[in-house]
Amino acid sequence: METMDGFTCISNRIKEFYPKQEGLYYGSLLPGYIGGNDPLDGVEIWKSDKGCPHWLYVTYGFTELYADEEDAEEEDWNDAADKDSSSQEDDFEDLEDAPISGYGFELTFRLKRGSEDQPPVWPIDMLQNLAHYVFSTGNAFAPGHYLNANGPIALETDTELTCLGFLTDPELDSIQTVNGSMVFLEAIGITLDEHAAMMCWNGKNFLSELSRHIPYGIADLSRTSLMKQPAFRRAWEQGVARDGSSTCVLCLPELTADPEDGRYHLQFGAGHVEQIITLLRARLGKGRPFVLQCDAAVIGFRNAEQPDIGMDGEILSISLTDKNLDEICRLVKPHTGTYIMNTIPLTIKVVPTYIRDNDGTIVKIIE
Repeated sequence: METMDGFTCISNRIKEFYPKQEGLYYGSLLPGYIGGNDPLDGVEIWKSDKGCPHWLYVTYGFTELYADEEDAEEEDWNDAADKDSSSQEDDFEDLEDAPISGYGFELTFRLKRGSEDQPPVWPIDMLQNLAHYVFSTGNAFAPGHYLNANGPIALETDTELTCLGFLTDPELDSIQTVNGSMVFLEAIGITLDEHAAMMCWNGKNFLSELSRHIPYGIADLSRTSLMKQPAFRRAWEQGVARDGSSTCVLCLPELTADPEDGRYHLQFGAGHVEQIITLLRARLGKGRPFVLQCDAAVIGFRNAEQPDIGMDGEILSISLTDKNLDEICRLVKPHTGTYIMNTIPLTIKVVPTYIRDNDGTIVKIIE
């Protein structure tokens, strides 16, 4: 009997759902494990009509694909899979007690299909770029994670999809391979404001709600933000109020914190105000701490029975009562200006936010 390897296990899983077709496989000429520049062995593409006609892309290479890999190499993969992926969400909860294969996942991506006979190849480059990130940092993706691509996911297009969220693929789900368990993790294209909204809620719940409006999480480069749809926004608001937020740290480029005249002065950009206010309510309202961070400052907020503000080592620690929290959320507006709190010695200055393209050119100013 022929020995089945990890590659075959993945391929067989896809064929369970698409038994009447052969996938179109784009293999790397020189994969990374033999010294090449492409981290992945390859990407396979399938035609699907589920949800709506689309192309299904599946990676090969985040998991252990072959039965004859060296033990030492297997240990390195498993060590990397255990690393925390930026603390955005809980990792693969269902697989915690089971041996996993490599990083424990392969990525999928679903792209709306038009009249074209051949699938676009840009998603292959996108998936290879995601692999470069994972392999170089050791930070694995997991359900509920998110990533800002800092530009269109399809380069040189005007799509609003500039970010990605990750959720277990609704069709392929998870399998046990000869090298351990793994999840098919779908990279779902999202807009910048959906990315911000996702951070204010629970990542898995946000993407699950998105999938109710966009079956199978299929990327449509022409779509606009779901946050503009009243039904989706209402579900998001209810979710945030019910569950709070899983995001404990927000990094801001314009952030500063300085003491002056018996008060502490914070500064951040107008483009981040609404997200900060939502996160403060979603975190502190559920008794969870929240941190604003940049290279020059770290500011920690927590809920307390008595207000307090001061330095705790290198961190500016701000304890807010429900009354303080209500004041800051009502007072600070998403417009440039200086906002002086009365219930705690804290002044917040809102400055313009400059949106830049990949070349560093300012394309938008929020003030």
